[in-house]
Amino acid sequence: MMADLVPDDYAATLEELKRQVHDARYKAQRKVNTELMRLYWRIGRTISDRQAREGWGSRVIERLAKDLRGSFPAMKGFSRANLFYMRRVAEAWSDEEEFVQQAAGQIPWTQLTLIIDKLDDQELRDWYAAKAAHHGWTRALLTHQIATRLHAREGAAPSNFAGALEMVDSGIAQEITKDPYALQFLAIDSDSSERELEQRMIDRILDTMRELGPGLAFVGRQVHFDVDGDDFYVDLLFFHVEQLRYVVIELKVTKFEPRDAGQIGFYVALVDDRLRKPEIHQPTIGILLVAEKNDTVVRYALAGSDHPVAVSRYELTLEDQKSLPDEDTITRAFEDELALEASNDDDESL
Repeated sequence: MMADLVPDDYAATLEELKRQVHDARYKAQRKVNTELMRLYWRIGRTISDRQAREGWGSRVIERLAKDLRGSFPAMKGFSRANLFYMRRVAEAWSDEEEFVQQAAGQIPWTQLTLIIDKLDDQELRDWYAAKAAHHGWTRALLTHQIATRLHAREGAAPSNFAGALEMVDSGIAQEITKDPYALQFLAIDSDSSERELEQRMIDRILDTMRELGPGLAFVGRQVHFDVDGDDFYVDLLFFHVEQLRYVVIELKVTKFEPRDAGQIGFYVALVDDRLRKPEIHQPTIGILLVAEKNDTVVRYALAGSDHPVAVSRYELTLEDQKSLPDEDTITRAFEDELALEASNDDDESL
């Protein structure tokens, strides 16, 4: 008896069924997370209401946490600290349905508590929640983006994109840039050479890619071009898979000089001519990373260039982040808040 032959369309059918399984599992996980966030919001709203109307203090919340853990031993998340987080979330997003439908209600709880801890401004909370949901940031990456003030850096590099690119494309290209770029993870000092800086970025390529932003694929370093017998090398070359464009990145460990605009403009023109396929790709752009810059000088220098170039500063230290509260400060503030509530509850009996 002959064994059953595998149908010609079996492999394609298997892949389609696997895709359906993955989609169903993802939707189920999303639904579970949404319902959990809804539950946490409702607990938080209840606590907030009881505190406002009946004067519930921290000892009542501690008792509530203990009783909930006792009633649902298999469930995590009912610590006293987490109940206070639930209250803060419900107060920050006052409408239940809006909360669970917004990005804040779609990201993991640990990331949401981080946003609550680190940010007081509601617009910034929503901004970082949306970014975390869209890009799938881990908690560690979200911590980095908040600490380095991504909201103030993204798309902020001075450029000539508005004049060198089509109107619609210029805004999209500008989104790729940051100013400054936070390169503290390289763990090198400001006396390093350009080649050392470049090598360290390659050694930490995953961290480098995260900081440069989503959508970029690494093409190569010191990419060689022969121009009628003369050799030229692009420091770092990337391709943006969403915008379908090459991105030239050049490094300078010195302050920006007007002649630097001409150099990177040359490399942009070279990549655009040799690698870009006009029928498929958007125009190539260049990003020059410098140790220091005068934005007015940058704008004058770029005004005379037809090649789309942005100039950004890079940071190798955390000096600009000293104004941000650290973890110990946040923890102490939270504990002080709990202690204050406890002091107002001295006469309360459980």
